[in-house]
Amino acid sequence: MKINGFEYHQLPGADGVTLNVAVGGSGTPVVLLHGFPQTHLMWRHVATKLATEHTVICPDLRGYGASDKPADGYAKRTMAADIVAIAQALGHSTFAVAGHDRGALVAFRVALDHPEVVTHLLSLDVLPTLDMWDVLHGTTAAVGFHLFLMAQPPGLAETLIAGAPDTFFGHFLDIWTKDPTAIPADIRTAYLDASRAAIPSIVADYRASATIDVTHDTEDLAAGNKLRMPVTVIQQDWGSALGFDAAALWGAWAPDLVHQTTTAGHFLAEERPEEVVTALKDLLNRQLA
Repeated sequence: MKINGFEYHQLPGADGVTLNVAVGGSGTPVVLLHGFPQTHLMWRHVATKLATEHTVICPDLRGYGASDKPADGYAKRTMAADIVAIAQALGHSTFAVAGHDRGALVAFRVALDHPEVVTHLLSLDVLPTLDMWDVLHGTTAAVGFHLFLMAQPPGLAETLIAGAPDTFFGHFLDIWTKDPTAIPADIRTAYLDASRAAIPSIVADYRASATIDVTHDTEDLAAGNKLRMPVTVIQQDWGSALGFDAAALWGAWAPDLVHQTTTAGHFLAEERPEEVVTALKDLLNRQLA
């Protein structure tokens, strides 16, 4: 499946991988990074609306969709370098970036590692990796059981998920949305097919977030590194449910922050595309405070 009106390219990433990239529209570039268990198709509504004013770039992250799936190389630092590489291949030395879920963690790392490249950052429904692990404790951590499962050494999670992949991936598509019609049957099938074909790489991506990504975030925090561009975060009100102040956690990383909560489910780019487009356009109009 493809996003209507977009052209598709196979572009080189950071270290020899090839990424599947949909590109549409014209104007200042905006890169949209998808989450789990999805592909670039999650942006289909947002992308077509943005393409009336911007060049919109929607890759499948390495390890997902129609992009290459190496056995390793899933540090968000490496995945972030992929995004800079594909933007440069398309002729863009700077760009705004929006990420959802896993893609938001990649977007966060692109913005930290390449502040001269990223003009604006939009993050949808995550915390930075280091903060995510810190807030998961006690019985409330059960909501993130998949994080702990895929953090295990290679072999266990891959074997268990492969035993019932549609049940595993479909679980998240079902429980994380408040509007089941937002992910129609054909899109759901596309997500399940793509995820079923990418179990080792998806697990490797998550495992990196329990290992090397924590190391990188810890080093940045100790060094006082901040997000130097205007940042908007939209997320469900997980803080009230799990007992943390999401805006304060994000504020420690992003001095120029607009933090919003949504009543949509996790897949808000599909449930509430207009909300996401409005927030992104507002962000793109902001100058650094």
